[in-house]
Amino acid sequence: MQLTQKQIDEYRENGFLFFESLLDQRETDCLREALQRDCAVPGPQLIREEESDEVRAVYASHHRQPEFAALMRDPRVLEPARQLLTDDVYIYQFKINTKPAFGGEKWSWHQDYAAWRIADGLPAPRLINVGLFLDDVDEFNGPVIYLPGSHRAGLVRDDRDTSAKSEQHLDPDDISLTAQQLAELTERSGMVSPKGPAGSVILFSPEIVHGSAPNMSPFPRRLLIATYNDCANAPTREGEPRPEYVVCRDTRPLRSLDSSFLGEFGAVAA
Repeated sequence: MQLTQKQIDEYRENGFLFFESLLDQRETDCLREALQRDCAVPGPQLIREEESDEVRAVYASHHRQPEFAALMRDPRVLEPARQLLTDDVYIYQFKINTKPAFGGEKWSWHQDYAAWRIADGLPAPRLINVGLFLDDVDEFNGPVIYLPGSHRAGLVRDDRDTSAKSEQHLDPDDISLTAQQLAELTERSGMVSPKGPAGSVILFSPEIVHGSAPNMSPFPRRLLIATYNDCANAPTREGEPRPEYVVCRDTRPLRSLDSSFLGEFGAVAA
């Protein structure tokens, strides 16, 4: 899969690029099954909702489930990331945000690069997020809202709240924008919220401002977010780095599979 120049220009201008139904139903079913298995694996990689025992997020599933490891080398996912960054990229972070029905909490307005710069000493925003819808996303189940073009202004804030709950896991609440900052940006940028069927993919900048409302619907909203980083942009944090499930250590360049991830995984499984 190769992006056109028009698509590249659109990403540079707006900070995101949306592809409806990039993966088919068989592929998304396979990934949902892998996620269900992974959420049953105990460990610190599971982040839970404050008001319930529901999983809020799970990190580094590609370390434990081969379907996700293969997905990261699927040419439909990896090649656009390489086009927009550089030929040599690796997985910096892999997480799945799991908003359960009737209770998935909000994600505050934030910029991802702020967290990575503060927590990991990441030198530059030479990354790209790949968001994959594992469920149908509509206006009811807490879709992500983006402020188009907000990435071109750089970081809005570069510190974290002193009341942060964890040194290892930065919640968007820790680096959230103020109401005034959001109002000013929205006046210039507006808001958009890409929605679509499971299997849709959105590429988005680490500096674009985004957030989401609680899921008050009877429909889950599970969103896989894989972050590719330029191999020359490794973290520079002094002292003990964050755990490997949060910040991946393997910085070797990734190369695309010859087929889709499901074809590769099926061949390995056989």
